[in-house]
Amino acid sequence: MHSFSVGKHPLLRLLRYAKGYRTQVWSAIACTILNRLCDLAPSYLIGVAVDVVVERENSLISRLGVTNIVGQLGVLSLLTLLIWSLESLFEFLYDRLWRTLAQTIQHKLRLDAYTHLQELELNFFEERSTGTLLSILNDDINQLEQFLNSGAAEVIHFITTVLAVGGSFAIIAPSVAPFAIVPIPFIFWGSLAFQNRLAPRYADVREKASLISSRLTNNLSGIATIKSFTAEPYERSRVMDESEAYRRSNQKAIALSAAFFPLIRLIVVLGFIATLFFGGVAVANGNLTVGTYGFLVFIVQLLLWPFASLSQLMDEYQRAMASIRRVMRLLDTPIAIPTGSHPLPLKAVRGEVRLDNITFAYKDRTHVLKNLSLHIPAGANIGIVGATGSGKSTLVKLLLRFYEIQAGQILIDGIDIRELRLRDLRRCIGWVSQDVFLFHGTVAENIAYGNFDAHHEDIIHAAKLAEAHEFIVQLPQGYDTIVGERGQKLSGGQRQRLAIARAILKDPPILVLDEATSAVDNETEAAIQKSLFVITQNRTIIAIAHRLSTIRHSDYIYVMDKGEVVEQGTHEELLALNGIYANLWRVQSEV
Repeated sequence: MHSFSVGKHPLLRLLRYAKGYRTQVWSAIACTILNRLCDLAPSYLIGVAVDVVVERENSLISRLGVTNIVGQLGVLSLLTLLIWSLESLFEFLYDRLWRTLAQTIQHKLRLDAYTHLQELELNFFEERSTGTLLSILNDDINQLEQFLNSGAAEVIHFITTVLAVGGSFAIIAPSVAPFAIVPIPFIFWGSLAFQNRLAPRYADVREKASLISSRLTNNLSGIATIKSFTAEPYERSRVMDESEAYRRSNQKAIALSAAFFPLIRLIVVLGFIATLFFGGVAVANGNLTVGTYGFLVFIVQLLLWPFASLSQLMDEYQRAMASIRRVMRLLDTPIAIPTGSHPLPLKAVRGEVRLDNITFAYKDRTHVLKNLSLHIPAGANIGIVGATGSGKSTLVKLLLRFYEIQAGQILIDGIDIRELRLRDLRRCIGWVSQDVFLFHGTVAENIAYGNFDAHHEDIIHAAKLAEAHEFIVQLPQGYDTIVGERGQKLSGGQRQRLAIARAILKDPPILVLDEATSAVDNETEAAIQKSLFVITQNRTIIAIAHRLSTIRHSDYIYVMDKGEVVEQGTHEELLALNGIYANLWRVQSEV
């Protein structure tokens, strides 16, 4: 995993991140510099051309042995053709290299950010909106791509121009050079001041972009609720407020950015006028040739005008840096639940589960479980019941290490789950949640999720065991029917049966049924129970239920209340206790 120090400048961190592409980076930089040098060369050739016409036999080219003026102009023409051809070649090369590099780094950065995101604990996602994370993975990484596509080349062009032209001034006309160079420190000072003031404004722009992305994602996910409560005007006003905040944030950045160019233009004009005046005086005094003077007047614009475009360059740079900071901040997020190193081969799992004095509390909340102990023998079928909020579903999430316990131990086959490789741990547990999530895709793809190479016959067999085959074949395209985002084209009971089929196909040694039949009718539940009797053989079953009929035939039943086990025993033993379980049974039996 990447180890970025928090305090490093985002550009340095990006360069370190791209160190695996040094050859491409240096090739792109070299072609960009050569392109700019070829682009500047015609300005020098103009000075040489004036020198040929005015000085004739005493020109610079004549010193190379070509004294005829026609020959000199011919040499000059060939040089011009060669330089322009090279300029076009290098432009093609650097453009292709930067764009390819942008796509490569964008792809790698997005993939690394997403991979890191997948390894973070559930608590991380509960504290952040989906829209904010999507904004980082899409908008911010795309902003980086745009900067690498064009901004990087512009920065190198700028630096190359300043060094090449400034050096030419110092060599050719040292007496005039100070007048052209004097404005540069003022421009740099203004640019740095501008950058320092602009950086926080663009950071705010990126935050506002995250908020509106979060709002839109949330509303699109809950569109049915919005429609049912006729809340369209209310949600439109909320989107309008978020969009207006984004617009105002951008306006603040634009106001500062727009003021920069006119100020720089005035400084550039002063440098140009100084070169024009003092260079002309030098020619009149015989200290400078006409050709050199023409070159200086022309080239001073190439030295100073790039500073005028510095505002746009800084604008692009700050947008990119703000985005890089957010992406790197995500990559900096520590993994709170690291994987263990102990392997757990699937075929070797017996399925014994032991919870030994575990204590757990969600962040900033009171304890959900307190010194709880359970022993589930391998191959046992146990039931867990209790009121809402008693900690039943939390047990499952702790078993899967979605969260980390604060005290105690959870063991599978005598091994602390913190020592196990997470992939091995979760592969040996099949979980059917009461909150079923189906992916946008076909029925068959959702059943085979996690078993992507499953044969179609196996998918059908699992669906039959889950009492899902009958309704599936009645769908428009059968097993190839698209279920829609989150399975919205199916009923709650249908989604639940597909989730059971998915768990059956996984064929895990430990099967957890968390309210697995809560959304089906009594007749379907009875059919599923018969199927479950078949598929639960030779595996450990943990069934969490509100309906006591679901777990009445379990080998052992635990009754939870406020994070503790308050009753335990078989169905008959618990009825004989005449406690919480017996009261629940009487209430449900009377319904």
